[in-house]
Amino acid sequence: MEFERINISYFLIICKVEFTFFSKRFKIHNPLIIMVLQKLSLLNYKNLESETFDFDPKINCFVGNNGVGKTNVLDAIYHLSFGKSYFNPITTQNIKHGTDFFVVEGMYAKKNTAEKIVVSAKKGQKKVIKRNGKAYERFSDHIGFLPLVIISPADRDLIIEGSDTRRKFIDGVISQRDSEYLHNLIKYNKVLAQRNSLLKYFVANNTFNQDTLDIYNEQLHVFGTSIFGKRTAFLEEFLPIFLNRYKSISSGNEQINLIYESQLQENDLLTLLQNNVAKDRMAQYTNFGIHKDDLILEIDGHPIKKFGSQGQQKSYLIALKLAQFDFIKTHSKTNPILLLDDIFDKLDETRVAHLISLVDDENFGQIFISDTHAERTEEVIKKVRQTYKMFPLGNQEKE
Repeated sequence: MEFERINISYFLIICKVEFTFFSKRFKIHNPLIIMVLQKLSLLNYKNLESETFDFDPKINCFVGNNGVGKTNVLDAIYHLSFGKSYFNPITTQNIKHGTDFFVVEGMYAKKNTAEKIVVSAKKGQKKVIKRNGKAYERFSDHIGFLPLVIISPADRDLIIEGSDTRRKFIDGVISQRDSEYLHNLIKYNKVLAQRNSLLKYFVANNTFNQDTLDIYNEQLHVFGTSIFGKRTAFLEEFLPIFLNRYKSISSGNEQINLIYESQLQENDLLTLLQNNVAKDRMAQYTNFGIHKDDLILEIDGHPIKKFGSQGQQKSYLIALKLAQFDFIKTHSKTNPILLLDDIFDKLDETRVAHLISLVDDENFGQIFISDTHAERTEEVIKKVRQTYKMFPLGNQEKE
């Protein structure tokens, strides 16, 4: 028996050594979760009355003239992942004119399991999101289940609009992999609205109650501190990914940077709130907190909004979105679905070629493209080694 134990132990040691060598030699990695949108059905969504699409697991292209609904199909796919439109978050405005409801249904295969997601809305009623027939009690529980990244001309808002747009970008990336972050953000915004209402009440009724205000201060401090910490950690991890992506698509030597700005870098939130009560009472809203954070987009030490060329701004935005893709892929162990809206008309040939080359990899996920020229799209797609489907759209109302 002792001899058998020695032999077995020796055998296990040899196996372990050989497997370790094999793993290092061939770089074995944990496989990514395979997720594919197989079928999409739309009813009264924006300008689309009734449409059904059966998709290729790799590349899918919607082509047709401006106004036929190409972007709306991509937006419907986005809706299935986030429970809202990317372009118009007002639910009733996503219902086809002349009707009072819409339904978006997606059939997915994820980890070899069928997943049916349905988003529906009716005027005068709350939106409903169902997974396999069961409605979510909290929409936030669905975020991150179907990872997705969109690249669109609307992304330019990240550069030209205010800090709120850039905070939403940060929140959107983190929330797809951290449900606690999203729940704390929802709670923070709820308490913030209550505190602002209280400040208005004080002025309207010529009264003041510090004890009540302190309750909101404590809650904002707890949620805000957690959010600040996670935003800080996110930027530390995200920045190198972004820099690497920008370098790969830009031919210039410009130095680019992302800088996270927050009032909480100067002092803790509770102290900021307590020290600025008079200012908040006069303004009737909360002047300090993570709702004032910003992400500074820089090129050569200056704001890219003022000092970046159009080409540099386009490269910057694409790098941001591709870094988002990489970040989510790493943390979710899933290839996000990638939506490319109207990229051929808005980007030069070099940048388009770089984007499309991403799918020329067996480990890449599913991609959806919209374009006005079928021939141009197909010519580019044929250069990659992946299967694809073309979906001509036409004879629709204006988007």
